[in-house]
Amino acid sequence: MKPLHPCRSAHGQRGVSLLIVLILLLIMTLLGLAAMRGTLLEERMTANMLDRSLAFQAAEAALREGETIAGAAATRAAVPSAGCSNGICSLPDASQTDRWLTEGFNGWRDGATDVGELGVTPEFFIEYMGDAPTWPGCDLVDESNRSPLCLRPRYRITARSEAADRATVLLQTNFIAQ
Repeated sequence: MKPLHPCRSAHGQRGVSLLIVLILLLIMTLLGLAAMRGTLLEERMTANMLDRSLAFQAAEAALREGETIAGAAATRAAVPSAGCSNGICSLPDASQTDRWLTEGFNGWRDGATDVGELGVTPEFFIEYMGDAPTWPGCDLVDESNRSPLCLRPRYRITARSEAADRATVLLQTNFIAQ
């Protein structure tokens, strides 16, 4: 019978366990990097969603401010015959590009609402869209028998909030003055 030599069996392994540990360490490192990449992506998505939410709230505040101005009786008298003045614009030309899409359009009016940490002032403009019936068929009644409440001025209000390299939000509403 031969005696066992523990030294000989340890010498015969020649670092195989070291190689296995290094491979496992490499796999764990790759898993950690993948998890970190996913976390960073989620953090960027959350920041973008916050920017968009703040921009939406700012544009909505400007839209409400525009509705308040459009509802004032003095607004109808302030509508210019052509172009825009102080954020109030004349009837748009259907054959032309919409004003908010026109490069260099300068009829925007700064909103007065404080939007906090957004760092940008929302803008809006009001377009007179003509008179609209306030209930169905009232405009079909003879003008001499028509109620003075039948036709009311209608406005289209466009508001936007944008900041450099941040979210941009554009909102519109149709508003019939009372």
